[in-house]
Amino acid sequence: MSKIISIGTATPAHKHNQKDILQFMQQVYALDATENRKLKFMYNLSGIDKRYSVVPDYSHAMPEWKFYPHSENLEPFPNLEKRMQWYDKYAGLLSVDAIRNCAEEKIHTNEITHLITVSCTGMSAPGLDLQVMELLDLPKHIYRTSINFMGCYAAIHGLKMADAICKTDKEAKVMIVCTELCTLHFQKDATPDNIASTLLFADGSAAALVTHDSFEQKGLQLESFYSEVVPKGKRDMAWELSSTGFLMTLSGYIPDLIEEDFEPLVQRALQHAQIRKEDISQWCIHPGGKRIVDAIQKSLQLHADDVQKSYDVLRQFGNMSSPTILFVLKELMKHKNEGVVFGAAFGPGLTMETFTAAYE
Repeated sequence: MSKIISIGTATPAHKHNQKDILQFMQQVYALDATENRKLKFMYNLSGIDKRYSVVPDYSHAMPEWKFYPHSENLEPFPNLEKRMQWYDKYAGLLSVDAIRNCAEEKIHTNEITHLITVSCTGMSAPGLDLQVMELLDLPKHIYRTSINFMGCYAAIHGLKMADAICKTDKEAKVMIVCTELCTLHFQKDATPDNIASTLLFADGSAAALVTHDSFEQKGLQLESFYSEVVPKGKRDMAWELSSTGFLMTLSGYIPDLIEEDFEPLVQRALQHAQIRKEDISQWCIHPGGKRIVDAIQKSLQLHADDVQKSYDVLRQFGNMSSPTILFVLKELMKHKNEGVVFGAAFGPGLTMETFTAAYE
């Protein structure tokens, strides 16, 4: 078995209030008064107070913009090449900040034996894994792999991979780092998908140190994993390349789909783990959006306290895609108790990925 020893997090320098992002998008979308009121209403109900971004423009006046052109219609609109240049500039540095925060007082970074990088918002070769390796001066022979384009549930897949490594290598010290720069891909056309994306998504990074159970420091033991794909949601959540960045499909039907299918999924996951719902003391739910967390709370008949950490992370950081569930888990690990931790995240497919764990 394996265990999570620590989780570290990092956010970019630019913090934007949700109301400032709203004003930016209202300017970009050039909506009429009625549509502007609808957009404001959606932002007010988002459950988000602030978000972080590598792009400073979202809360600055046009003459101070650094990423977008100084024009009301944002033309010439940044192309994919420019967005990837910004990703290459900032993703590695943000990843290193999260890893250092994770490793602090636990291990020295040169003790890391395996590196797993996770991202769906940028790609190149050489990639993020080599950037991190060079910035931290990790051993040239370090085992490294990358998990790409899995979206919001990818951190759990990373934990699953780290668990498999630690089961076969008792000396392994696996560092997973999930880094997403979602705000590089905001689009200017006022489609429902684009509006939903600019309403929810943010930038951030989270790192998790996973070791074999025999490691001397105590942690959160990973006990089981369970994953299912809901094919009927295949077209409701997607992430595709375009000439102007990555395009998000985010249907308003997703909360209904999750509310309908999540409770049976949890039952199958619990059966797989051979535990009961009553054994769960902490719920680590990916806050994909307020409506999604609301739907899960309703589906499982949970108390408000059970999902409070998810609401808190959403309010303070927005949806950062893959790092987000590790932000939630970090908060939960500050309040260790007896019982089982149940984690769940969702992404393209529609894929639902879960794990169970328990404190030593």
